[in-house]
Amino acid sequence: MSKLGNLGARLYRGEVGYDFIGKRKIWYGLSILITIVAIVGLAVRGLNMGIEFSGGAVFTTPKTSVSASEAQHKAESAAGGHQAVVQKLGGGALRIQISGLDTKQAVPVQEELAKDLNVPVKDVNTQLVGPSWGEQIANKAWLGLGIFMVLVVLYLAIAFEWRMAVAALIALIHDLTITVGVYALVGFEVTPGTVIGLLTILGYSLYDTVVVFDSLKEASKDITKQTRFTYSEIANRSINGTLVRSINTTVVALLPVAGLLFVGGGVLGAGMLNDISLALFVGLAAGAYSSIFIATPLVADLKSREPQMKALTKRIKAKRAVATAKGEDPDEPQDGAPAGDDDADGAAVVGPRQQPASRNRGRGRPSGKRR
Repeated sequence: MSKLGNLGARLYRGEVGYDFIGKRKIWYGLSILITIVAIVGLAVRGLNMGIEFSGGAVFTTPKTSVSASEAQHKAESAAGGHQAVVQKLGGGALRIQISGLDTKQAVPVQEELAKDLNVPVKDVNTQLVGPSWGEQIANKAWLGLGIFMVLVVLYLAIAFEWRMAVAALIALIHDLTITVGVYALVGFEVTPGTVIGLLTILGYSLYDTVVVFDSLKEASKDITKQTRFTYSEIANRSINGTLVRSINTTVVALLPVAGLLFVGGGVLGAGMLNDISLALFVGLAAGAYSSIFIATPLVADLKSREPQMKALTKRIKAKRAVATAKGEDPDEPQDGAPAGDDDADGAAVVGPRQQPASRNRGRGRPSGKRR
């Protein structure tokens, strides 16, 4: 077995682990800091809306020796000061988009560009985009986002409980805020591809959260019937048990997206790939982070405030204090009960079993000799 696979097995059995829940205030503070930076970037720099939302004209030229920066200067001069965005396409062609142009303004700009770039006018393809079309896309995106959020909350509230639904919703808002903030700080254009990317990451962001929640739901079943683990400890064991799986799925998902972003967008200059891949890359990373460091600790906080969970925690602390006073290990099973079970009251097992090899080797196995 590989080292990572062996670590995953030990995490699942509870033999090793990291105290994610105990250090939750650190994660909360870090997330708040990142969110504040994203909001400040959004407020100061704003989003660079593409012409699909603001309206304008897109000119596609044939192969030319003019550089992108030089073409941008010529396009802004021909458009009378309107901002131009120039992108180098494959084969030496150029894609020039100028915001705020209408039909009457587009024709003379097309002729001026053909003259400055030394290409035939008929070979310069012109496409006009009205702002109303972009507004319709934005409205539909907001509608789709709202419907998705409502369905997610309803599903999680029914399949799990309302505390998990609230935690997952906060994690989703956290991921979207960070992604939009990165867009504002980087200065990438917001296009329909961006909207597609943002809507896509919602599912990815929710996936890891649901995996941890499902493990937590199973592990915390009949939790009040035992006195070995508090709810926070069970939540922490659930995170550790699914940690390697979350890392593996996130890395596998990020690799092709990174290829789209850095190779397809950066090297090949494919603009639409930039729009989609940046949203996916940031959203996937933020989603994996929020499922471990935000969503599950929030559930543990909310759940630990219940009266029955407070009573359970009090009983466990009292039991551990007595065991410590007797010089016993408070985490060791008593009266011969196997690790992972309650003392001797027949309570259900809660959480992954903790079964070190040295402690369980040979226990309950047939010796091969009948007596």
